[in-house]
Amino acid sequence: MYLQSKQPKVGTTIFTVMSQLALESGALNLSQGFPNYNCSEKLVSLVNQYMQQGMNQYAPMAGIFALREVLAAKTEDLYGIKYHPDTEITIVSGCTEALYATLTALILPGDEVIVFEPAYDSYLPAIELNGGVAVPITLSPDNDFSIDWTLVKSKLTPKTKALMLTSPHNPTGKCLTSSDLDSLAAILKDSNVFVVSDEVYEHIIFDGRRHLSPAMHPDLYERTFVCGSFGKTFHTTGWKLGYCLAPKELTAEFRKAHQWITFSSPTPMQYALADFLKDKNNYLEVTDFYQKKRDKFINALKGSRFEWIPAEGSFFQLLSYKNICDDNDYDLAIRWTKELGVASIPISVFYSDRLDNKILRFCFAKDDETLEKAAEKLQKI
Repeated sequence: MYLQSKQPKVGTTIFTVMSQLALESGALNLSQGFPNYNCSEKLVSLVNQYMQQGMNQYAPMAGIFALREVLAAKTEDLYGIKYHPDTEITIVSGCTEALYATLTALILPGDEVIVFEPAYDSYLPAIELNGGVAVPITLSPDNDFSIDWTLVKSKLTPKTKALMLTSPHNPTGKCLTSSDLDSLAAILKDSNVFVVSDEVYEHIIFDGRRHLSPAMHPDLYERTFVCGSFGKTFHTTGWKLGYCLAPKELTAEFRKAHQWITFSSPTPMQYALADFLKDKNNYLEVTDFYQKKRDKFINALKGSRFEWIPAEGSFFQLLSYKNICDDNDYDLAIRWTKELGVASIPISVFYSDRLDNKILRFCFAKDDETLEKAAEKLQKI
């Protein structure tokens, strides 16, 4: 028997590789983006409560209405965007599914999708599996990973179907500005290009910044799919619960894809989150929580040989090692995991051409002891 691979260049993800290597070598795992501490005890108790009440069967395909309702209220309260909970909000199995279902709904064979690199590793496979063609635009550390909108405009063609945005951005931590949204709106005016917006780190944003979604712009709202996650906000990445917000007509197409991918997502967790979201402090305090962790990590690195710009958002900090050595970032990440005892992610894996800028990504969603020990080891280089 012979099975021709649909993804011949795809292997095991770098996150799995580095986490496994960290486990085998006993290294501190600052590679994969998940916390090493538990979520709220109250949230766990709520899940158990709904399990005990028998909420263990299929949820509605679009999600538990109570969760969609509170999510609609939260979105309007924070961002001034109105989504109808019945027809414009869908609960899904993590943001990765939201992104995949969106692209499945959008892409026809040969359609082009603009992607900013470094890009999260699920973007390109999701585009290509749906018959699309990824059009990468490189973001450079020399320009602080800012978007050149003149270059973006030059990449638009009659085949362009969508543009993917991430803010706060993984892996760079860069956040969109109001100027970015104005520029995007101007170049997409009178086009039929959709915006796929990955906003999983919406509540992890620092130094007084405000999260800006393209859906907040009056000229972008009608073309935008907002893909979000409860996992990053509430330290529950293993629950794989996310959502998609989009105007009614777009949501109708999104749900056609969603129903064949997972159909519905875990029921008791949805009921628990519906209750948990009613207390605004449960998500508003996340910003301060993670800013303290970012600051602890980078302050502990002062005086080291690394260079960095403090992350604007997300729970990742990039460190440049260009003044330390000229090693390939992938090989260096492997070596430092084994020899130094700190696991990270090489940034080149987020570029389709494996561009190596001598930068590693470190996750600071870890307890203080882990961050202090990791910084101590990195200081010795």
